[in-house]
Amino acid sequence: MMFKTRIAQLLAGALTEEGIDAEEIKLLLEIPPNPTLGDYALPCFGLAKRLRMAPNKIAAQLAEAIAEDAWLAKVEVVGGYLNLFLEPSCYIAEVLGAVLTQGNRYGSGEEEGNIVIDFSSPNIAKPFSIGHLPSTVIGHSLARIYRHLGFNVVRINHLGDWGTQFGKLMVAYHRWGEDQAIETKGIKELLRLYVKYHQVAEEDPELDNEARAWFKGLEDGDAEAVRLWEWFRALSLQEFERVYRRMGIEFDSYLGESFYNDKMDEVLKTIIEAGIATASEGALVVDVGDDIPPCLLKKSDGATLYATRDITAAIYRWNQWKFVKSLYVVGVTQSLHFDQVFRVLNLLGHHWAQRCQHVPFGTILFGDEAMSTRRGNVIFLEDVLEEAVTRIRTVIAARNPDLADPDGVAKQVGIGAVIFNALAHSRIKDTEFDWEKVISLEGDSGPYVQYAYARGRSVLAKAEETDEAGFAPQALTDPEALAVIRLLERFPEVVRGAAEKDEPSLIARYCLDLAAAFNTFYHARRILGVDDTTQTARLALVRGVCQVLEIGLYLLGLEAPEEM
Repeated sequence: MMFKTRIAQLLAGALTEEGIDAEEIKLLLEIPPNPTLGDYALPCFGLAKRLRMAPNKIAAQLAEAIAEDAWLAKVEVVGGYLNLFLEPSCYIAEVLGAVLTQGNRYGSGEEEGNIVIDFSSPNIAKPFSIGHLPSTVIGHSLARIYRHLGFNVVRINHLGDWGTQFGKLMVAYHRWGEDQAIETKGIKELLRLYVKYHQVAEEDPELDNEARAWFKGLEDGDAEAVRLWEWFRALSLQEFERVYRRMGIEFDSYLGESFYNDKMDEVLKTIIEAGIATASEGALVVDVGDDIPPCLLKKSDGATLYATRDITAAIYRWNQWKFVKSLYVVGVTQSLHFDQVFRVLNLLGHHWAQRCQHVPFGTILFGDEAMSTRRGNVIFLEDVLEEAVTRIRTVIAARNPDLADPDGVAKQVGIGAVIFNALAHSRIKDTEFDWEKVISLEGDSGPYVQYAYARGRSVLAKAEETDEAGFAPQALTDPEALAVIRLLERFPEVVRGAAEKDEPSLIARYCLDLAAAFNTFYHARRILGVDDTTQTARLALVRGVCQVLEIGLYLLGLEAPEEM
């Protein structure tokens, strides 16, 4: 917030002798819950001990020291609080001027360094289900947020393209598979074979021995096993990329688990030589502390585990990108796994391990039944996206039958609705998928925000061209306009907060608040057909709102439709 920084500097100037700087004041400043209590408030209780003075006396002295500043309309002392009211015209001119001048760079930064984000990472030959949605959209949004702040972002899709499931699938293919059905139906046919395998394996345990033999053949380079693995991988990637294209998501790397197979022995050798590993019943483990279980790196049969691959991948990524942060957007159920992995890296002396961070999230609740690939009760993400587009198309036909491009808008809004629903709440919470709420044009939904943007663009399209840069700030001092201005000022801090907490929901909630404030302004104040000064100012505000909503939607991974 530009004014928060300015006020912090102003107050720190009055406390120079006490050694209190602007950053400390900035952390104390609050936004009152009600504008009648000021634009900002400084609770002085935290300063009382250092200054050896009662909070109300500190507030009174500060009020006297800064009362004449041109940016302040007035200051009030209420108990131990110093309430600050900004001079409206200066405030409006500064905030809205910055939005209009900076355009799509508003809220951006000039940070440097690489941010590596591991997200989505579906398993090859398994369905791209609704369960993959949170990791996919949280990671994609974080990539855009960090990039907006200036970082170079490396987006990694750590594909699950290795493991015993391939042995099971190869057995199923040779027993019940048909090439034409697999080529035609893709992953859905592979899923049918996978489910069939588990149904039969319950009665015939010998199947698991066959599967292990096939996977051993794959590890040893058997030609038929490698051919099938490459075929299943290519089919899966083809389907995954189709879903990613629909959602506007791209990656910089598709290096999956298989990439690290020939690199793990060297890492295990390093771990053994470092003296941090112990043999336990033929297995290799690392004791990572008394508070969590040891990290198992190698089973007694010689097979490596996810931890071994993730440690190897982390070292590779550091050598490649020397990252400022390396994020793993993976479900909360994997918290222990990543804690173990990061501790092993620390024990190896890798100082950069503290830059590795697990970004956990809850699950999507789609009905009462839990999803299981083995049982086959999987909801394909692509089917959900298609259903959302179909439902939105029906809504559009009823509300705006004359829309120029109903199919295009239905795709923007339908897919956006699914993405927004997954981002609208704190990522650690489970998310309920309720069709009525997801596609609603009212309430906490993506379509609600997109509709506010489209409404603003419609107003601007109807207006004659005006010089909005020269708007009169005094024409925007009504309560509804000021509420919008206050939100516009907050946007840069919201973006930074979303990055610091790896929490895209902060931007989603902000967009909902801005859309609601704009709708209130839209209904309370006539924009077109008023005097020129007022119209120009209000159009400038509409343009500012559209600009910030467009950035916010983009950072979340949504498109901004010009009309709805």
